[in-house]
Amino acid sequence: MNRALSAAVTAAIFAMATPAFAQAPAAPQQPMSFFVTSVNPGKGADLGGLAGADQYCQKLAEAAGSKGKTWRAYLSTQGNGAVNARDRIGNGPWYNAKGAVVAKDNAELHGDTIELARAGNKISKTTALDETGKPVSSVGEAPPLWHDILTGSQADGRTFTDGADHTCKNWTSSSDGVAQLGHHDRTGSSISWNNAHPSRGCSKENLQATGSGGLFYCFATN
Repeated sequence: MNRALSAAVTAAIFAMATPAFAQAPAAPQQPMSFFVTSVNPGKGADLGGLAGADQYCQKLAEAAGSKGKTWRAYLSTQGNGAVNARDRIGNGPWYNAKGAVVAKDNAELHGDTIELARAGNKISKTTALDETGKPVSSVGEAPPLWHDILTGSQADGRTFTDGADHTCKNWTSSSDGVAQLGHHDRTGSSISWNNAHPSRGCSKENLQATGSGGLFYCFATN
């Protein structure tokens, strides 16, 4: 048997011996870049402003093992120097603690086109997990119900300009004011994840009255 024929036979034998179902190694899980806070900092909608909320996101993420990421709270502010929530969270893609994608970019997150709005992002009861990978309490489950998430935002991720308070005085009030809320589980009277209805106030008790634990969304900007 010449060398060429011998090599061909060896290759054929190897091919037959290799299982047909052999697959390439699975891709590594994407690191977390989105979560719902597992607990409120302790003062209702008074989060210490955007800076305090950002620090809280960073603290929870790092405690859960996140490294090398800059975290921002998905919150809008109003008045002089108003900030849109969508403008402070980077441009994705964003993954939950289990590695599941919730949106590939800001346009998909907010449904910026008719097609994207129809398709929707992937935020839902099963994907809007806290920083430890646990689900957040939802409609139909044992109380307490925490599906109202602080956002202060309209559906497009931008701040309100009607002159009314939608951000509990830019996230510094635990008494007077109102906060706009979203439904992380996309259920109830509104299925909007970021613009479902207003709260009854800014205290822990008034937030709880509509099903809010004072939780908010955190996104990694990188």
